[in-house]
Amino acid sequence: MKTWQVLTVGVFIHTIFFYSIFDIYFTSPIVHGMTPHRSPLPAPARRLVLFSADGLRADKMFELDPSGKSRIPYLRSIIEKSGSWGVSHTRVPTESRPGHVALIAGFYEDVSAVAKGWKENPVEFDSVFNESHYTWSWGSPDILPMFSKGASGDHVFTHCYPSHFEDFSDSQPSKLDTWVFDEVKEFFRSSADNPDMMKKLHEDKIVFFLHLLGIDTNGHSNKPHSEAYLANIRLVDAGIQQVVELVEDFYNHDGATAYVMSADHGMTDWGSHGAGHPSETLTPLVAWGTGVKGARRSNGSRYRDNFSQEWKLDHLERIDGDIAPLMAALIGVHFPMNSVGILPWQYLDINLGALAETLYANTRQLLEQYQVKMDLKKSTTLEFAFRPFKELTQANMIDVHRHIKQLIQTGYYQDAVDECLRVMKITLQGLNYYQTYDRMFLGVSVCCGFLGWMAYIFTLVFERHSGVVKQSSRKRLLGSQSGDTGVMLVFTVIGLVIAFLLFVQSLPWTNYLYCLIPIYLWMLVVLRRDIMSQMFSYTLVMENRTGLLVAVTASLFGLEILVIGFFYREMLSIGLTLIAVLPWVSTDLRICQSKKPLLLWSVCCLLLAVFPMLPVVTGKRTTSYVLAGGLLICGWVVYNIACSMLNNTTTVKQGQETHHGGLLQTVQMLGVGISLYFSVWQVEAGLSLWQHAVSWTLLGMSVVEPLLCSSLLSHRLQTVFLAFAAPYILLSVSYEVLFIVVLGLVLSQWLEVERNLVVSSSTHEKTISYLSKLDFREAVNARLPSHRHSRNHLVIADIQRAFFFVFFILTSFYGVGNIASINSFDPSAVLCFVSVFSPFVMGGLLLFKVVIPFILVTCFLRAVHVISSVPVEGLFLIIMLMSDCMALHFFFLVQDTGSWLDIGTSISHYVIVMCMIIFIMVLFGLTHFLTTSSLLPRKQKLRRL
Repeated sequence: MKTWQVLTVGVFIHTIFFYSIFDIYFTSPIVHGMTPHRSPLPAPARRLVLFSADGLRADKMFELDPSGKSRIPYLRSIIEKSGSWGVSHTRVPTESRPGHVALIAGFYEDVSAVAKGWKENPVEFDSVFNESHYTWSWGSPDILPMFSKGASGDHVFTHCYPSHFEDFSDSQPSKLDTWVFDEVKEFFRSSADNPDMMKKLHEDKIVFFLHLLGIDTNGHSNKPHSEAYLANIRLVDAGIQQVVELVEDFYNHDGATAYVMSADHGMTDWGSHGAGHPSETLTPLVAWGTGVKGARRSNGSRYRDNFSQEWKLDHLERIDGDIAPLMAALIGVHFPMNSVGILPWQYLDINLGALAETLYANTRQLLEQYQVKMDLKKSTTLEFAFRPFKELTQANMIDVHRHIKQLIQTGYYQDAVDECLRVMKITLQGLNYYQTYDRMFLGVSVCCGFLGWMAYIFTLVFERHSGVVKQSSRKRLLGSQSGDTGVMLVFTVIGLVIAFLLFVQSLPWTNYLYCLIPIYLWMLVVLRRDIMSQMFSYTLVMENRTGLLVAVTASLFGLEILVIGFFYREMLSIGLTLIAVLPWVSTDLRICQSKKPLLLWSVCCLLLAVFPMLPVVTGKRTTSYVLAGGLLICGWVVYNIACSMLNNTTTVKQGQETHHGGLLQTVQMLGVGISLYFSVWQVEAGLSLWQHAVSWTLLGMSVVEPLLCSSLLSHRLQTVFLAFAAPYILLSVSYEVLFIVVLGLVLSQWLEVERNLVVSSSTHEKTISYLSKLDFREAVNARLPSHRHSRNHLVIADIQRAFFFVFFILTSFYGVGNIASINSFDPSAVLCFVSVFSPFVMGGLLLFKVVIPFILVTCFLRAVHVISSVPVEGLFLIIMLMSDCMALHFFFLVQDTGSWLDIGTSISHYVIVMCMIIFIMVLFGLTHFLTTSSLLPRKQKLRRL
C-alpha cells in the first residue's frame, strides 16, 4: 500500500475498533413486546408530586451546617416525623438526561442518546409519566420534552422556561427554581376557574413533576461549597413546603397525595459531574404522604458507610432503593416496561397482602423483560451454540409463577414477598447475562484485529525503512510469490464461512467488520512472510542488536509508565524525570559538542514534571496563575521583537520579513493582552455580547495567523504558539497557561538538542548556517550537505523520537488533570465564549482547548523531521505501533464488574487512547497545513549553501 492508502485504512480500522467498545459494552438495554404489569389492588395514592433537585448532593442536603442547624428544616421535619428517607445511587454517566431517565423510567440510558444532545429520544421508552393518566411538568427545556415526546398519546404536559434562562454567568441561578414554584402556584390558581382542568386534576394516577435546575447551575458557577449553592438548597426546601401546602389546600387535605423528592446526580467539589465519584453518585431520597410509612427508629444500619452518623440521622431507619418502581406502586400505574428497578417495599405503608401483590407485579414485569431478551438472543444464535442462563430457564419461570401465585392465594404473604425478592435478583442477573452475551466473542475478534494490524505495520516499517529488505522480495509481494494464491484462497474460504454463520444468525452488520477485518489483516501478514523471514534473520546478525534491544525495551518501559499514568498522574512526573536524565546516559545524545542544550533540556523537563504532581485543575478560577502565564508569554514576545529590531546582520529582504514578523507578533501580543483582560478581570462580572464576539474572533484568528508569516522553522513555530495562546488563555481557569508555557520550553529545547546532534555529526562547515535558515516548505528539497543522500531508513534514535512524541502528547493530555474524563466538564472554562447552556458548543470549546497542546507537539515533531531528516512515514508508523500497544493494553483492562467508577474508568481509558490514535492521523495533516501553507507571496527558494 502507498502511504495515503495505509493512512486511510488505518483511520477506518481504528474507527471500527473505537466503535466496537460501544457495541460490546454499551448496547441498548431497551427491548419491546412486553405486556405492562401492575398490582390488581387499589393504589395507596391517587396522585404523586415528584421534586427533582438537579445536581443536589446527598451530603449537602442531609448534613447539618456549622451551627448545628439543618439546611432543610421542612424536609428534616418530614424525615423525623412523617416520612422515610434514604440515598439513591446513580450510575455513570452522572448527567442530567440519563439520571432523569433512570429516575422516571427505571433503566440506564441508551448511549446513542448523546448523539442527539440528550434532547431527543433515540429510541422510544416507557416511563412512569407515560403510564399515568396525566402528568404536568415544569422546568428545563433540556429535560421535560423527552418525556412528553416519548409518551404515547397527549397526556404529558410541559411548561418550560426559555433556554436562555440557563445562563451560567447569571448572578442568581436560583431564579430558575423560583420560576418553577411560581408557575406551579399560578397553574393551580388558574385551574380553579377551569372546569375541564379541574376534572383532569381530580382523576387518579396523575403526576406533578417539578424539575429544579437552580442547584445544578449554582454548583457549576459557584461550586457546591459556596453559600450560593447552600442558599439554593434552603430555597428549594422552602419552595417544596409551599407547594405541598398548596396541593393539600387545593385537594382539601383528602389524604390521597404522595410526595417524592430526589435528584438526578450530585456534583464534585469543583463543580462538575459525569463520572463515578461518590459526591456525584449519591443523591438524596425522601418520600412522604399517602402510602408512605412514617419515620421509624433504626435497629442498626444495614449499610457499611457512615453517612447516617455523619448526618445525625442514625436514629432513623434509612432505606436506599429505586425510585421509578416506588412511584409506580404509590399511584398504581404499570411498572415501566424497561425498568430494571426493584421496588423498595420498606417505603410502602400497605398491608402484607397488597405488598405481595405489588411485588409480584414487579416480578412479572422483570420476568417478561427477561423472556423477551432471552428469545431475542436465542433467535440470533445457532441452536447448537446457544448457551441459556442456567439459573432461570423456561421451565424455571413457569414454576416460579405457579409457586408465587400459590403462596399469595394460600395467604403466605411474607413467603411470597421473600420469593419475589429472590426471583427479581436472579432475573436481573439473567438480564445482564443476555445483555453481555456476545461480549467475549466480539472482544476476541477485535483483539485479533489489533494484533493483525500491528503485525502488518511492523512488516511495513521493516520493508520500507530498514534498508535491508531485498528488492526482489518487494516485487514478490501480494500474490506473485509461489503459494500466495493458496494462502488467499484459504483466508477467503474462512471469511466466507464466518460471513455465512453471521448471516444465518441475523447479527448486526458491525459484527461482520469485527470478524472479517482480522481475516483480511492476517492474510496480508501471511502474504508478507518473506519480509518477516528476512526481518527475523536480520535481527539475529545485525551489529547494533544490543542498542536496538535497549531502545525497544526502554520504549516499552516508558509506555508502561504512560499506562500507569492514566491511573496515577504522578507517574508522568517520574517519566519526565527519566527523560531529563536520558541525555546524560544515551550514547546517541552524548555526542553533542555543546552540553548547554542538554542541560536546558533537563531543567525544562524537570519543570514540566512538577505539573502532574499538582492538584487537578478544577473549575475554581485562580486568576493569578492565568495572569502569570499570560505575562510570561507577553514578556517572551517583547523579547523576540526586541531581538528582531536589534538584528542588523540580515539582508534587506530578510529585514523586511523580520519587520513583518515583528508586526504580526505585536498583533498577537495584543490578542494575548485582550485575552488576559477578559479571563482575569471581566469573566467574573460577565462578558457582554461584543466581548463574546471578540473572544470568538481571537479563536478564529488562531488558525489564520500562522499562514501570515514566513515558513522559516523558527518563525513559524513561534507564530503557531502565539496564535493559540490567546484562545487557550480564554479557556483557562488556573495553572494551565503556565503548563503550556513550560511545555513550549521543553519542545523548543527538544529542537535545540536535535540541532546540536546534527551539528555534532556533520563535518560540513556551513551546516550551522543552514540550520538557522531551515524552512518547512523548502527543507524537503534543500537537504543538509551532510545528508545529500536523503536518509530514507530509520535508525535506533528514531524510536526515541517517536516515544518522545507519544509521551509529550499524553503529558499535554493529563498534565493539568484528568481532562479526558467526562467529569472535567465545567462551564466556567468557557464563559469567555458562551454563558447560556449549550452542551455541544461548550463541549466543542473544551475539546479545542485539549487539542491546542496536541497541535503544538505535532508541529514541533514536524520540525524534528526537518532537522534530523527522519523519514516522516516511518516515524509515523512507529508512533502508531506504540499507540496500538497502549490501546491493546487498555482493551485487556476493560472490565464490566466491580464499581461503576472502575467500569467507567476502564472503558474511558480505552476510548481515550483510540481517539488519540485516530486524532494523531488527522493531526499530521492539520500541522502539515499550519507549518507549510502561507497566505504571503512565495519567496524565492533558499540558495543551497
